[in-house]
Amino acid sequence: MPRSRERNFGQVIRERRRQLDLTQEEVARRIRTSTPYVGHLESGKRNPSDRIVNRLSEVLGLDCRELFFLANPRTHALLNPAHPDDSSSAWEQFKSNEQLHRVHNISDEEMEMLSRVTLLGEVREPRDFIYILNTIRHAVGR
Repeated sequence: MPRSRERNFGQVIRERRRQLDLTQEEVARRIRTSTPYVGHLESGKRNPSDRIVNRLSEVLGLDCRELFFLANPRTHALLNPAHPDDSSSAWEQFKSNEQLHRVHNISDEEMEMLSRVTLLGEVREPRDFIYILNTIRHAVGR
């Protein structure tokens, strides 16, 4: 993904759309929204929903996580504390956080599924598992 230093969500979307030689109308059709809405996103007049961020990342071939943080810059600080605990893996921290499990109503089956996610590679923070879980829940309609 292009470097985000001093660039905002709208600039990245516009630049990538132009690199792919797509019109705002084509992008709007592909993400199932209106052409004016795409223009508003590019100009910074509107903030996208998570669903729109996901669709844009797919259509424009951009990293969803990075695009999400560009669209929600204050979220990065919440998810990435200044002093992470490097003594254990994100999975170990997540697995042992019973309060987080209760708050998000995580079932045993979901914990098993998330344990398999760790086989795909390193997850940076325990809270990333909540993002993964919510994405899966959304995909299966829960």
